[in-house]
Amino acid sequence: MVLVDLCVRSELDFAVAHCNFRLRGEASEGDEAFVRETAIKLNISYYVTHFDTVGYMNKNKVSLLMAARELRYTWFAEIMAANGIGRLVTAHHADDDLETFLINLSRGTGINGLLGIPERTSNISRPLLKFSRNEISRYAEAQGVPWREDRTNAETKYLRNNIRHRILPLLKELNPNFLDHFKDTQFFLGQTAEIARNQIEQVREALFSTEDGLIKIPISDLLTLNPLEAYLYALFKDFGFSEWGEIKNLLTAMSGKEVRSATYRLLKDRDALLLKPLKPEDSGRYLIQEHQLAISEPIALTIQPVAQMTDFGKNILYIDKKALKYPLVLRKWKKGDYFYPLGLHGKKKLSKFFKDEKIDVFSKENQWLLCSDNSIVWVVGRRADDRFKVTEKTSQILKFELN
Repeated sequence: MVLVDLCVRSELDFAVAHCNFRLRGEASEGDEAFVRETAIKLNISYYVTHFDTVGYMNKNKVSLLMAARELRYTWFAEIMAANGIGRLVTAHHADDDLETFLINLSRGTGINGLLGIPERTSNISRPLLKFSRNEISRYAEAQGVPWREDRTNAETKYLRNNIRHRILPLLKELNPNFLDHFKDTQFFLGQTAEIARNQIEQVREALFSTEDGLIKIPISDLLTLNPLEAYLYALFKDFGFSEWGEIKNLLTAMSGKEVRSATYRLLKDRDALLLKPLKPEDSGRYLIQEHQLAISEPIALTIQPVAQMTDFGKNILYIDKKALKYPLVLRKWKKGDYFYPLGLHGKKKLSKFFKDEKIDVFSKENQWLLCSDNSIVWVVGRRADDRFKVTEKTSQILKFELN
């Protein structure tokens, strides 16, 4: 609410988004009504949604806090994409940052984890990150800004709340200036991280040479770096590699050995490592995020929510959105694939489906599959899977159309 007040006073063009996770009964409904009434009073555009948070948590085997986070940030991305909104602004404050620091510290982390919550990324800003919760509360009281308190903030069954109510008060009691000193520490850590980034960039420029889209790195030069493991991680993490141990083993492996990230191949070739981007056909996988409404590669596909099923055809698919798990994947078929053909009982191997449909070898090789969490949703342009069909219980229908 303080963030809204500051945005209004700054005469910014902004909208408000509120998630009702339906976890606190009447209190959740009261929060929603409060946000809606405030937005109407201030003549601000607003968006409201409701989630089955517990259902999502159980289905995806994640914690309640992680479920709520994934749901809201996915929804934020959808709103931004649909309405041309370029930046998400959140009200995280210094106490949130300190809690994140201690959580990461307790789990084991490097310098990036100790830096906590970033104040700004490519599309997210957190302008209140330098201010404590007490400072924000005092501002709200002084300016008459109304707010509602989430009673679950007082519960200690979650790690973050445990730190908030049991550990931070002790630290602040030992040193009343603890939060200020923490801010100083993060500033110094940030400077150290910047020095490290500059050093890594210099080493990368010296060792990485590019020719015809291929990056070559001499192994002998890599072996002179100390500490080797830290350098390997820092040099290759931007290419999607996270296990320096695999890369270290590659240095002494036979020629032809390789490791892959989601986007790159790293190959041992005599006395050098060769780094090359994975082409979509190399990985064979194209991801479709929940906010995407169309793709052009590897096939032209439009996606849109609809209220009901109208036109039909082999190039059109209607499915129950809640049955999907994102990101969706487009890939070619492989041996052992099976699905549950719409209208039939039981599963069927894709190879048998192709045989029954008299599909030739070349068509099979070019056949794309739309998949959700390793399950086939659609043999594109041919047959849908029965598990994702629209039923009388469906509340959200998605229409996929092959163009």
